[in-house]
Amino acid sequence: MTEIECRFSPYTDNGGTCVGVASKDCAVLVSDMRMSKGYSIHTRKSSKCSQLTSKCVIASCGMKADATTLHRVLKTRVTMYQHQHRKDPSLTAIAQMLSQILYNKRFFPYYTFNVLAGVDDKGVGGVYHYDAIGSFERVEYTTSGSGSALAHAVLDSQIQQSNMREEFKRKGELTEAQIVELSTDVLNSAAERDIYTGDRAEVYVINAAGVTRREIEMRLD
Repeated sequence: MTEIECRFSPYTDNGGTCVGVASKDCAVLVSDMRMSKGYSIHTRKSSKCSQLTSKCVIASCGMKADATTLHRVLKTRVTMYQHQHRKDPSLTAIAQMLSQILYNKRFFPYYTFNVLAGVDDKGVGGVYHYDAIGSFERVEYTTSGSGSALAHAVLDSQIQQSNMREEFKRKGELTEAQIVELSTDVLNSAAERDIYTGDRAEVYVINAAGVTRREIEMRLD
């Protein structure tokens, strides 16, 4: 008698990559818009990002259904905070709020890997990296998603510059325009090697003046 083992997984990975970089006066969040499964592309215009306030944006890679649910829950919590306190929550408050939401679901987690970007009350750019159950860290730059390993190596080289000789290192800090250019180049380079990343990209720039968004073309194959 042949035994057949049946398994069911409620999770799936819809691919995609996001990149977040912070500086002393802004934060940049770049994410592709491809949603796929295996060798099938479901759509080329699926946003992974949501603007939470005038100074904070979240991007979520992983399972699209869980990301949509998480963003809806987080927006609801932000709205509740606004009604209760008559002001927008700060970047640090939203960072802690997101951690609590994820940790409360730790026994059946949201299958999402999140990057939160924005500027804090002092106008300083901040980027937070999360795992699926709410552990988080404020970092200078981070990546998430299927092309994360490819993208992170380039950021290590260009921002941290730990593999460069001292005379070749950049002396000053990157400007906002340079960060945007670097972030989009990093995402495009990841798309060349990762079949789950591509099509179009959303570019969010967050500074004291607010949030600006634009889209750029990426490879379509």
